[in-house]
Amino acid sequence: MKIVTKYIVVLVILVGFTSCQKNSRPNYQYMPNMYESVGYEAYQESDAFGNGVEAQLPAEGSIPRGDFMPFEIENTNDGYAFAKSNLQSPLDSLQVNYEEGKVLYDIYCGICHGTKGDGKGKLVQREKILGVPAYSDAGRAITTGSIYHVIYYGKNTMGSYANQLNENERWQVVAYVEKLKADLEK
Repeated sequence: MKIVTKYIVVLVILVGFTSCQKNSRPNYQYMPNMYESVGYEAYQESDAFGNGVEAQLPAEGSIPRGDFMPFEIENTNDGYAFAKSNLQSPLDSLQVNYEEGKVLYDIYCGICHGTKGDGKGKLVQREKILGVPAYSDAGRAITTGSIYHVIYYGKNTMGSYANQLNENERWQVVAYVEKLKADLEK
């Protein structure tokens, strides 16, 4: 009796699966707008937006595409040497803001390089990162261009900060690093 019951249960399940499948009609689609979006023409009239036109102005506070200035020096050893010898800050003495540079330096650089530029940041003290030299080390002849190049592309274990800092902020950090270097060399 048990075997007959098992056969009947298996037979009912198989009949149930095969009877529910009908290849002549498509399956159900739940939320078809998620993968079959409505295509709008740019300047057509529509009720989708409040002013009745598809083309909208950019959101307030958005950054125009043309404001991004690419860095023309390449990320190679030759590019680093070129930047080290030729690149100069576009900021004059009135545009340099050491307070802003200090704030940005403390946020992005001080954790490894130390707040004084001595290579003794929190991560170095906790031995998470080793071998961060001080800005005043004799073998480390850093210049304005080399600092900017390293901030833009990164070097060795230091990553790039080009996405975190805009061009003006990078130059403010460069000016502050040069100030720290001068303070350490006194």
